[in-house]
Amino acid sequence: MNLNLLVENLTNPALLFFFLGILAKLFKSDLEIPENTSKFISLYLLFSIGFKGGQELSHDALSVEIITSLFFGFFISLIIPLYTFYILKKKLSIYDSGAIAAAYGSVSAVTFVTATSYLESVKLSLHGHMVAVMALMESPAIIMGLILISIHNKEMKIKKSGILKHSLTNGSVFLIIGSLIIGYIATAKQAEGIKPFTTDIYKGFLAIFLLDMGLVSGSKLKSFFQFGWFPIVFAIVVPLFNGILFAYLSQWVTLDVSNRFIFAVLAASASYIAVPAAMKINVPQANPSLYLPMALALTFPVNITIGMPIYYYVINNF
Repeated sequence: MNLNLLVENLTNPALLFFFLGILAKLFKSDLEIPENTSKFISLYLLFSIGFKGGQELSHDALSVEIITSLFFGFFISLIIPLYTFYILKKKLSIYDSGAIAAAYGSVSAVTFVTATSYLESVKLSLHGHMVAVMALMESPAIIMGLILISIHNKEMKIKKSGILKHSLTNGSVFLIIGSLIIGYIATAKQAEGIKPFTTDIYKGFLAIFLLDMGLVSGSKLKSFFQFGWFPIVFAIVVPLFNGILFAYLSQWVTLDVSNRFIFAVLAASASYIAVPAAMKINVPQANPSLYLPMALALTFPVNITIGMPIYYYVINNF
């Protein structure tokens, strides 16, 4: 593995702000990002990624590779919850196993955002159709997780219409798909007019957002450790396995390095926005103080520190 690339990723200012947030909580600082500000930055990042993805997609003709990529993303979001559920079920309840499996089959928009920044650092660019792949992968994992719970617990009745509606109208999914469509429709001249907002200030907002993520992660670490070693090992090992596995398998879908890298990151990431919201409504028995810290306080930092350089190395050498 390229050691310089790993060091460069670990010293990235945005990532260092994430660690600053964790340290702020560990040292009991009163540093905080106002909730409304945090929400605005989240929306901005999704808007920016979606719009730029739409612009990129407008330059690409619909091809076999794009269609295959969409199906491959859909397959990833179904297969990961399937095998992780049965691993989790050996140690955890049916409800917690289903919620965690859904989280790890779904995707993290923030990890995706960070991955686009990583691509820039290695002189690669995001292809627009991968934004569509990310949006497509959000819902199937949620539905699969709920189906697995219902299969093993006959008392639970799935509200299918509610699940589908929430999956499609979830704020992050709705915004990124909408921004993708608008970016696709807009001309290059029109896009240039808002470039200072969509591109120039992007990295600054990403740094502030990761600071906020660090604050949230740091606040959840203490209560999480009471669940023992199994969730900790799972939240570290399974994402790395998923990322490496699909980094390798993606070569049969596309030979493009940036697309393969995004597939690996999406497979390795875990949702801590859409899935918790869906589980709160449909599976209140699942423990959010278990699946939230796993995704946010462990899997997220593992992916953006050592995970991304590993996936990039696998793609370039295997």
